[in-house]
Amino acid sequence: MLQEFWESKQQQRAAFPSEGVVVYESLPSPGPPFVSYVTLPGGSCFGNFQCCLSRAEARRDAAKVALINSLFNELPSRRITKEFIMESVQEAVASTSGTLDDADDPSTSIGAYHYMLESNMGKTMLEFQELMTIFQLLHWNGSLKALRETKCSRQEVISYYSQYSLDEKMRSHMALDWIMKERESPGILSQELRMALRELEEARKAGQELRFYKEKKEILSLALTQIYSDPDTSSPSDDQLSLTALCSYH
Repeated sequence: MLQEFWESKQQQRAAFPSEGVVVYESLPSPGPPFVSYVTLPGGSCFGNFQCCLSRAEARRDAAKVALINSLFNELPSRRITKEFIMESVQEAVASTSGTLDDADDPSTSIGAYHYMLESNMGKTMLEFQELMTIFQLLHWNGSLKALRETKCSRQEVISYYSQYSLDEKMRSHMALDWIMKERESPGILSQELRMALRELEEARKAGQELRFYKEKKEILSLALTQIYSDPDTSSPSDDQLSLTALCSYH
């Protein structure tokens, strides 16, 4: 049912026309409980939240969670409209120390969030999620803080990263950043990976969207693999995402 739902949407070119179909991933395990993830076109990820005694059961449970979220995403209330933006900004103000006046100031966090929503007017929340995940990762990775120190405005950073998708190249760049952090603070990679695995498991069991947590795990695992396979990985290379490259559009 999930596969047919997204194939139908792609035939109508209603969402993510350039993306692939539904992708399943089962974690290696000698025995139960089994864990399965399903990634939707556009990148949103869900997993089984029940304790599953077989891989097939885990896959079906993950598909069920993804299908419910896919159908829910079709509701008018899940599309970004002016009313939705107003309500979202008010909720953001209520949960922070900001004010409604900050919404018109893109140099503030509230203003940047307002700008991101307005830039994605008409999109559904699953479509908007990929961009949000990129900025969650940049914040976690420390890249946003580094960009602020170079006087890049939030609007410029948002406009720049809105052109890109979360792909292998971006993951490799972030992994290299974490390799540098590990050289400065030995043990931080293992610590972050343990935290990411715990967050991923808790979010999966709660039936939440998982891409941010899963990307963190994959980036950190990639960094650890590179460290153990090549002790000189952290040496400067053409592929490394330097601050200069990040700001080259400025």
